[in-house]
Formats: sequence, structure tokens, C-alpha cells
Amino acid sequence: MVTILIVTMFFSCESDIKKVQHLSETIFIPTGEADTINLKYTDSGRIKSILKSPKMLDYSSITNPFTEFPKGIHVTLFDNNGNTTTIVSDYAISYKKTSIIDLQGNVTISSQNGKKLETEQLYFDQKNEWFFTEKHFKYSDESGGYLEGPGVDFSKDFKIFNMQQSSGEVNTTDK
Repeated sequence: MVTILIVTMFFSCESDIKKVQHLSETIFIPTGEADTINLKYTDSGRIKSILKSPKMLDYSSITNPFTEFPKGIHVTLFDNNGNTTTIVSDYAISYKKTSIIDLQGNVTISSQNGKKLETEQLYFDQKNEWFFTEKHFKYSDESGGYLEGPGVDFSKDFKIFNMQQSSGEVNTTDK
């Protein structure tokens, strides 16, 4: 009778241990958490970018570390001439190993000179300073011209712009 009781207790504990191990493998717990962040990146005494977000979760202690911004981001980039570009999204996640940032939900990039790109999801490759998406996009410029369609990739400064399929209206002025 005692042997049966001990064997039963052993197997019931074994099952609970497996459940706990399974839970710890599937639930991510952030290493760090911050509310209302205002992060300024400087280089040689000049502000290069300002990142603002209501919430940041840092998962740097897992195998594939990432930083999550579940309530969105607002980023202002400054070039060497002081011109600004603004990036806004409802959600963002930055993967440390690949240096890819995934922006999701009402993604808008606006430049100081009136150029604007809107889409629902946009990736940014930090190493190559390159944006890309397979989602529908709309690009407009200061003269009222626009391009839209599925899939686009472009350089950070909008100087190289590749579209998969597009339609739109381009306004030109002869000088």
C-alpha cells in the first residue's frame, strides 16, 4: 500500500514539473520594462535621433533578443544639415541579432520637405539603412504627386525607390 502511494505521488509530481517546464519555455518575461521613454541618440555631440514611446519591453536575455514597443513609437531623425524625418507606428519590435525593425499599424514616414509614405507594415534594415514592405503603400510628395501599390523598398533618404507594381500621378515642373 505504501509503495503504491509513493509511486502515485512520484508520477503526479513528475507531471507537474513537466507542466512548469513547458510554461517557462513558452512565456517571455521581459528583462526590463520602461514607461514613457524619450531616448536621444547622439554622435559627436549632435543629436541624430529621438525615440519616444509610451511603453518599452526589453527581452535581451533570450536566445533571439528583441525590444518591443507595444504602444507604438514616434522617431525623429536628423541629418547633418538639421533636416528632420519623422517615423510613427502603432507597434514596433526591434530584433537585435538581425538589426531589423518591424513597424506595424498606421506606419507613416514624413520628411521635412513634404515627402510622405504610409503603409500598414514596414521593415527597416538598420545595417543597410533600407526600408521594405510587401504591403500596400502610398507615397506622396510636396507637389501633390503620389504613387501607390503593393510592395516597395527604398533607401533611408528616399533617393533610391523600387516598386513592385504601382499607379499614381507624378507632377513635374520644367525649370
